[in-house]
Amino acid sequence: MKRANPGRVAALRALVGVEEGGHAEDLLGGLAPAGGPDRALAWHLTLGTLRWRGSLDHGLNPHLRRGIDSLDAPVRWAMRMGLFEAARCRTPARAAVHQAVECTKAVGMKRASGMVNAVLRKASQIPLSEDPSVTLPPWLAQRWSSHSAWIQRLREPALISVAGSCPKGLETQTPVVNGIPVPNMWTLPSGMGQVSQLEGFDEGAFWVMDPAAAAVADIVIEAIDHGASVLDACAAPGGKAFRMHAAGLDVSVADNSPSRIERLQANMIRLGMTLPVLQHDWLTGPAPTAGLFDAVLVDAPCSALGVVRRHPEILWRRHPGDPAAMSISQRIILKHAAAHVKPGGVLIYAVCSTEPEEGPAVANALEGWTVTKTWSTVPPAGDEDGFQAFVLKKVED
Repeated sequence: MKRANPGRVAALRALVGVEEGGHAEDLLGGLAPAGGPDRALAWHLTLGTLRWRGSLDHGLNPHLRRGIDSLDAPVRWAMRMGLFEAARCRTPARAAVHQAVECTKAVGMKRASGMVNAVLRKASQIPLSEDPSVTLPPWLAQRWSSHSAWIQRLREPALISVAGSCPKGLETQTPVVNGIPVPNMWTLPSGMGQVSQLEGFDEGAFWVMDPAAAAVADIVIEAIDHGASVLDACAAPGGKAFRMHAAGLDVSVADNSPSRIERLQANMIRLGMTLPVLQHDWLTGPAPTAGLFDAVLVDAPCSALGVVRRHPEILWRRHPGDPAAMSISQRIILKHAAAHVKPGGVLIYAVCSTEPEEGPAVANALEGWTVTKTWSTVPPAGDEDGFQAFVLKKVED
């Protein structure tokens, strides 16, 4: 049989990198083969293994004397990946086990290859559990006990949507959020390959954007007049700012991270947009040179528990106290950014989190402001992410 397939080896290296703190998409961008079926395989195995991690560990642990956490990281992830491929892909179980063994050798863990073979041969004979108490960290299984339909979808890839203009040559659909079609957005069919390879991408015809994120931008668009000024205070990578700009608003963008600003500016160049950019850390106070705006959008840094379907590694990085801990910085950021709203203007607070500590608890705590509109996709009903948004107005003296 063949030696380790390059797509599988790339997936294994990416999975180890995720455990070390990396992001799956960033790691795959550098590790996956440049194109073809092996690139697609690397992405599928990496994200699928992360989505099914809880079930995979549940299936592997009975066959390991000290449990999967006792193993070296490459061995641990080779077992998870091999069991995922055997249980959830079209690959025959025997071939999936063989490739997991070869991948173990390819990353320098030959001494563990016999154990990988023995464990996977046993574990692959038993169907994976889909019980939420197994597939999620226990604290999230308890928190999301009423979100059964969404929990089920967490284990499957979400479709990709784009904004701007419709990519040519594809049968697209209009995404729906909370029962309402999202205008000027198109959901792409599954299996269409890399978005960056589609006709029109390099020319800036469209950008990838989640439908719920687009709906948040639309809340801002609906709240103020055409041509009004907006500060997107935590803008990178820029999707909401681009949508507001395309709708005719005068948009300025800010972010704290130099690397995120670099990515934002690269996206602007591709899309042919020129927006004023400010680097600022809102935890330190208002931005001295920013001025005042008709609207300020604060899509605050958060636990990101609303985007775990697209970024499954987040599930196992969060802890029970994280939403409450994040809310502390969110309140500070919101307070400081609110100083840039013109008299009579609006403040929009948003998070890609499902958790109440990061949503209403933050919006309702801003002194001198009142919430006039609440919107959320918690739990998501389709392919959209979990978002919460709040429109606030300053209380008149």
